Amino acid sequence: MTNDPRHEARKLALGSIFGWLFSDIDNDSSLEYSQLILDCKDADINLAKELTDGVEKNIKEIDDKIVGAAPEWPLNKISKVDLVILRIAIFELLYRSDTPKRVAIDEAIELAKDFGSDTSSKFVNGVLGNIMEKYVQHEQI
Repeated sequence: MTNDPRHEARKLALGSIFGWLFSDIDNDSSLEYSQLILDCKDADINLAKELTDGVEKNIKEIDDKIVGAAPEWPLNKISKVDLVILRIAIFELLYRSDTPKRVAIDEAIELAKDFGSDTSSKFVNGVLGNIMEKYVQHEQI
């Protein structure tokens, strides 16, 4: 998946949204900084911006879905990297009809493997499986 502009965009969105957790930086500056730090020069910037803007706009609803799908994991107990990966994937699953559901899940798992802990990919996969069962029409997969 290296150098795939859409994968790079998701990586860029991850870095940018992760940055929000620790600063008051605006989306555009955060994306620029993340692009520099993560060396994502091939990223689809439009997609990265759509993801960051979409997560920011819908964060309350997305976080509510995470709580519903993983009730034993309060948001403040979820690894920050895993939380951001889930936010991006759930935004794609629920708000972007042009992203195939399987692609959104596979991309989230890849990001979890690359940036999370040893258990992140299993955790992300499990939560997204619950999201699919509870909130997504199965014929769209």
